Amino acid sequence: MSSRSVKKRPSTKRKHPVSGVLMVFTVILVAIVGCGIAGFAVGNSWLTNLPDYSDADLYNTSEPTVVYASDGTTELARFQLEFREAVDQSEISPYVLQGTVATEDERFYSHNGIDIAGIVRALANNLMGGELEGASTITQQFVRNTILADEMDDISLKRKVREAYIALDLEKKYSKDEILTMYLNTINYGCGAYGIQAASQRYFSKNASDLTLAEAALLIGIPQSPTFNNPVDYPDNALERRNLVLDRMLSNGYITQAEHDAAQAEPIVLNMYYDPSDGIYAYPYYTSYVKQLLYSDYGLSESDILQGGLKVVTALDTDLQDDAEAAAEYKRDLLGGDLDVAMAVIEPSTGYVRAIVGGADYSESQVNIATGQGGGGRPCGSAFKVFTLVTALKNGISPNTYIDCTSPATIDNYTVQNYDNINYGTRTITRALAVSSNTGFVRLISSLGPESVAETAREMGISSTLSPETAGATLTLGVENVTPLEMAEAFATIATGGIHIDSTPIITITDSAGNVIVDNTDPEARSERVISEEVAHAAEKVMENVITSSEGTGYSARLASGQTAAGKTGTTESYQDITFFGITPQYSVGIWCGDPSNATTVPVGTTCADVFSNFLDRVLDSSDVESFPMDNASDPTYTEYTDTKYHIYGTSGYYSSSSSSSYSSTATTDTTTTDTTTTDTGGGTADAGGGGGTADAGGGGGTADAGGGGGTADAGGGGGTASAESDSS
Repeated sequence: MSSRSVKKRPSTKRKHPVSGVLMVFTVILVAIVGCGIAGFAVGNSWLTNLPDYSDADLYNTSEPTVVYASDGTTELARFQLEFREAVDQSEISPYVLQGTVATEDERFYSHNGIDIAGIVRALANNLMGGELEGASTITQQFVRNTILADEMDDISLKRKVREAYIALDLEKKYSKDEILTMYLNTINYGCGAYGIQAASQRYFSKNASDLTLAEAALLIGIPQSPTFNNPVDYPDNALERRNLVLDRMLSNGYITQAEHDAAQAEPIVLNMYYDPSDGIYAYPYYTSYVKQLLYSDYGLSESDILQGGLKVVTALDTDLQDDAEAAAEYKRDLLGGDLDVAMAVIEPSTGYVRAIVGGADYSESQVNIATGQGGGGRPCGSAFKVFTLVTALKNGISPNTYIDCTSPATIDNYTVQNYDNINYGTRTITRALAVSSNTGFVRLISSLGPESVAETAREMGISSTLSPETAGATLTLGVENVTPLEMAEAFATIATGGIHIDSTPIITITDSAGNVIVDNTDPEARSERVISEEVAHAAEKVMENVITSSEGTGYSARLASGQTAAGKTGTTESYQDITFFGITPQYSVGIWCGDPSNATTVPVGTTCADVFSNFLDRVLDSSDVESFPMDNASDPTYTEYTDTKYHIYGTSGYYSSSSSSSYSSTATTDTTTTDTTTTDTGGGTADAGGGGGTADAGGGGGTADAGGGGGTADAGGGGGTASAESDSS
């Protein structure tokens, strides 16, 4: 029974033990292969969308934009996002090169971008509970700090894979020395300093090539923790880290025991250097104006300017700038109180802005009165009459044309008077400009039309908004806001013989690769003839009379060198602004004096024509004397011009009592001028005395008595304290 029952049991098939092992192995192998394939796919996806690092040297950013004076060497400013300056390896102390390798990556010259031995060592150390340490090579650190800077805070396997991949690739493209130099030019050394040169300047005020062993070791220790290792705020941490660097330099054979011990015995001695917050080192009014134009006129972005490594060579002449500032300061001392002086100096032949005095103290006020930056323009007063003069000359009106300059006068329902209500009688346009007759020039612009005068001003270089439709005849009195710089540019158009050249304070801009991207060296590219040479010549001669005539309001602008000069004074209502704009063949100068806040007025009778002579007497001597380029030009073709409505009488000075007039005047006008007209022997003009006044030649050193209506004319010479004008009403 028992045997039968055994036979009836189902048979049991025994498996071979090897087959199970094979099955397990197969499953593991499939899993490994699957994981490998999946890992490869994931890893490959991580390497997509990598930044372009085909030229990793470009990551030696952010390079500052450096601004220079016209000599190309005097540094005016550095505009930068970070304090950084890239240097070649030859400009770095060997101590820095050796200490960095010894501290950060001692097998730097033997690995291929990834240090496997370092990874194993760090892993073992960390697992054994030692002080945490990384295993990133110098190449990997460079990648992390530059190419993958946007991922720096991403602590993930993906970022490490991307970092390692790029590091391996860079090692194929660049030599070890090139990679080390790029690293040293980009690493953060704390206190806002990026790169070894910036760090050397920041902490020791010296170049990276001049660092001592102890100084180099101190800087090498900072990047491990730029905040907590910087010697300014954490000197104990910095000292400990410095000594660790020295230990590693010793153990790697870069320094001797004696050198090691001597360096460790040195205390930390810093010589800190900080950039000004705006990056401007010198002549801040001029330099800030240049910076503004980089944005507004040249279309450069903030990144271009703060990181692009541009080289900007300006037109600033530092000697001229110093002389302009000295002349302005001298006038400030004379004026006293809160009164200030601003200047702009343009070279007419090139349009280069050679000097700018924006105010007394940039640290107190960043409003640049000379350029209008930060505050807009100011009224220029009667200096604007020059544009009325030029418009008249363009229209064939001779400067010997007589015009009624009696005062006061009501013209087209506008009542105007001369300075101190002086009655200048009937006199030529030349002599009317010399004494700055308001009534005469209001009549002249009314006859010409304010829009035509505004158009002349724009053509000659005035870029501020002019509103002749609202200003009307007062436009000639300089009631619109303009800047000394644009007035100097417009007056320079006369000095060039009628060619307007766009002014610029910038000569060239060069990019970080050495390509010239802005070239203003050719003034013809910025030039346009806007008035004829003959008109410019005639205008300059009339403007000379403002300075040379004994009755001229610009008498104090005469130059000791004998250099011919021409110009025009200006004064606004209540003496809130006084101006002078003058030209020589070499320079066009715009000057403003007043209180920027309008709280204080300039003393009555004050002139700033003396600032012009003070400045140019420092600059020019007799050997520098030149002639204007249009000196040999003929006179324009003139036509006899009369306008009975506005009492413009032609060159004969004849006035008919039957002539109609649409304006009334409280001043009397002599109806016959033949008995009172005399020839001006000095300036070639004639003058007529109205209302019983005597007529006087007034030129060539003669006395200047306009004598109209019983009034007397104030010459305003002999120091220019009696300015015969009152410009705005």
